[in-house]
Amino acid sequence: MCKGLSYLPSSYLERAKGMRVKLSHLAEIHHKQKVQDGKLLQDLESLLSSKIGLQAFRGFLRSEFSEENLEFWLACEEYRVSPSKLQKTKASSIFNQFINPDAPLEVNLDAETREALLGVMDSPCADTFNEAQQRIYTLMAKDSFPRFLRSHHFAEAVKAY
Repeated sequence: MCKGLSYLPSSYLERAKGMRVKLSHLAEIHHKQKVQDGKLLQDLESLLSSKIGLQAFRGFLRSEFSEENLEFWLACEEYRVSPSKLQKTKASSIFNQFINPDAPLEVNLDAETREALLGVMDSPCADTFNEAQQRIYTLMAKDSFPRFLRSHHFAEAVKAY
């Protein structure tokens, strides 16, 4: 037969109260972290630096058949930090894959930016693609990213965080 809590030693009751306070505190911290993580995914720069966010955004863009902008942006990020001895080869690859009018993953750049890139392809440097990359980033921020925030891909990413 149960005699109630009054029959337990007071040290047990004190430890139980202490554990309850600690668990409550941990639950509150966990909730705040989830809210903060969800907010982190709500700006493009943070999203692109998050593995889960990047994966979700890529899945969303793939579902819309428009992942070339993200792939170009990521290729430019990788190019920027590549050793100078590899830059000419990588620049040519990026140009052929994303910039060239016949490119398999052609990104939407204005003619002026394309021509400027064509003019520097013989001697590329670390910032060769900066302007084009910024234009694509702006395009993603104004077009794809707001749609992503309303998608199930975003909802799943927030849950996974």
